[in-house]
Amino acid sequence: MTLFTNARVFTGESETAFASAFRVVDGVIDWVGDATEVAEQPAVDLGGRTVVPGLIDSHTHPALIAGTVAAAECFPPAVTSPDELVAVLLAHADTVTDPGAWILGRGFDDTKFPGRAMPTAADLDRVSTQRPVLVWRCDAHSAVCNTRALQVAGITADTPDPTGARFERDDDGRPNGVLTEIAAVAAVTAFIPAPTRQEQVASLVALGDELASRGIVAVCDLLSTRIDQPLATFREAARQGLRTRVALYPGWDARHPLADLTTEDREGPIAVAGVKVVLDGAYSNRTAWVHAPYPDSCDHGLRLVDDAEVVAAGEWARRNGVQLAVHAMGDRALDRVADLFADAEPWLEGIPSVRIEHATIVGEDYLTRLRGARMSFGIATHTVFFFAEYDGYEKALRAEQVPDAYPIARLYDGIAPLALSSDRPATAWSGADDVMLSVEAAVRRRTYDGIDFGPEAAIDVAQALLLYTGRARLLSPLQGVGMIAPGFDGSFAVLERDVFTVPADEIAQVRVAETWVRGERVFTR
Repeated sequence: MTLFTNARVFTGESETAFASAFRVVDGVIDWVGDATEVAEQPAVDLGGRTVVPGLIDSHTHPALIAGTVAAAECFPPAVTSPDELVAVLLAHADTVTDPGAWILGRGFDDTKFPGRAMPTAADLDRVSTQRPVLVWRCDAHSAVCNTRALQVAGITADTPDPTGARFERDDDGRPNGVLTEIAAVAAVTAFIPAPTRQEQVASLVALGDELASRGIVAVCDLLSTRIDQPLATFREAARQGLRTRVALYPGWDARHPLADLTTEDREGPIAVAGVKVVLDGAYSNRTAWVHAPYPDSCDHGLRLVDDAEVVAAGEWARRNGVQLAVHAMGDRALDRVADLFADAEPWLEGIPSVRIEHATIVGEDYLTRLRGARMSFGIATHTVFFFAEYDGYEKALRAEQVPDAYPIARLYDGIAPLALSSDRPATAWSGADDVMLSVEAAVRRRTYDGIDFGPEAAIDVAQALLLYTGRARLLSPLQGVGMIAPGFDGSFAVLERDVFTVPADEIAQVRVAETWVRGERVFTR
């Protein structure tokens, strides 16, 4: 038994629920109250610091990180030009000793490059003409590779575009190395040797330590099939030191049907929680599926899968008693999710049967439709997207759409199962899973370069933290996290500064001093 006292404890139960002491017995909280009630008892004195429940990142990609462990980080603000991208990859190439190994990177954002120019094979040929080179774009939907990688993959001028994707081409019709959307990227990445199981496990254990440094104790991995046998790999990582709770959402692929789940697959701190289907592309790359064409074009983005695949994924989720998570960014994609499922009977109790991932453009009419549906819906969305990727949204959003873009205040009031999340590493910012960065963006509604982005959609600090704690727990089957309350895990974060009173423009500077998981301190800054 451990008593914690002398703290400002945000319990995650509501915007105004605070305490000053709590007790953990066998890893579980059994009492929360006022420090004066236990003044004479032995306790861990938290020094008057602010405490929040262990944080939940409801949409992130640990498996993608583990599956691309050999990739160099090429995120803004460190990389803002093709020359800087090439420089990072050249430095990384010097560390890869196997002469036949691929040179990999991830995270570049071409909308921050001079002239918003997409790098091509010609740029990456400066890294190497003998070794294959590939770097994923920040959205993880698209990539660029060098000429050697195209040769390895057998992609020529005669190669047809995959369904829902494109091999971009030069004026003569030859592939220029730009791989737009998932199927085009997969045509090349299929030739990249996967990291070993132990390399993946070690990556996950290290990532768990990094998450603990941010106060994050639970995550939803929204495409866990980026590695083979994700459930076994994550559980092995837990045996080797991963303390993070993980809800796994394998990707739906009609060509490779998922096996049905066992009870054991769905239970425990590492468990399969649902299945994910990717319906459209990304706004920052103008591939989200939209009703009105993108500004100055006749392009409506890309729909990546047809209705039959989405419905089949939903049937698998229903049969296996787990969630269906649908990536839908464009308004046309969002409407299609509602068209397909609004009138269907929900199959889960207590949490949404259908999660909508990202939900970029949400008007009041759409929220009204979700609330009135027979189906139970929830939403995982972001503030780090508009903060980090404004350059892309500026060219992708029509003026009349801006008030409905990531309308966090409207969502907060309109749908209970709601979470903010990072989408790391599919976000154009280094350290995108820094929760305080997202909280500041929710409060200030300003981009990385100081531009106001729909200030009427701002929420306050307590509301933003609830979307990482008490409200986030309503979105997924992660058990025992999200609140400091009796019956919940003794998992919490101690902050170096009081996030509720610091100036708004200093929220992102607030750091986690300690993280505790089930009553055990796992991180100290």
